Amino acid sequence: MSKILIIEDEEAIADLEKDYLELSDFQVHIEHSGDTGLEAALAEDFDLVILDLMLPGMDGFDVCKRIREKKNIPILMVSAKKDDIDKIRGLGLGADDYMTKPFSPSELVARVKAHMARYDRLVGSAQKTNDIVEIRGIKIDKTARRVWIDGEEKTFTTKEFDMLTFLAENPNHVYTKEELFREIWDMDSIGDIATVTVHIKKIREKIEFDTSKPQYIETIWGVGYRFKV
Repeated sequence: MSKILIIEDEEAIADLEKDYLELSDFQVHIEHSGDTGLEAALAEDFDLVILDLMLPGMDGFDVCKRIREKKNIPILMVSAKKDDIDKIRGLGLGADDYMTKPFSPSELVARVKAHMARYDRLVGSAQKTNDIVEIRGIKIDKTARRVWIDGEEKTFTTKEFDMLTFLAENPNHVYTKEELFREIWDMDSIGDIATVTVHIKKIREKIEFDTSKPQYIETIWGVGYRFKV
């Protein structure tokens, strides 16, 4: 259930907004001053804030500015002030919308739903962006688990992919075979160190131009391996 914070000093208005929002299956919390409203907004995970402009303590402009410094959730500012300058200032401080009192509670609910749907789409599209690691001609798509070497896609087994990704994300760090085994296989390397050597060899065959003179995965004799950048 989505959580909404109402920061409104007029209790009757806050309660009316709360009633309509709860009828639309929102969970609602009310604060009646700018100071307590800001504290609640920063301390809890709300999905949207309905923020009155004229508040005791800290005013709505300052509350909006402080919230926006920390969070990217939708902020719907409401006020009895009809001047364009206040609307421009509120939107300039990071508010997503500005409603002038009086307004119908049903319009408020409609705007809340619209802003939350838009925010969900933006967050969802950001989450769909693949996690990519790129180093000197190697492109590793961690999300799709695909690897390209100088534009040509190569096929890797699960453990080969995991080891290549781990080394590429921790460049210039020397890892022993035991450390690599524990990291990739998540277990102690008793009797299995050769497994790491075999996987390094197979990875090199796919990413190195000359396996006898590796440009990416370097052997540190007597210690282990490191990924050079």
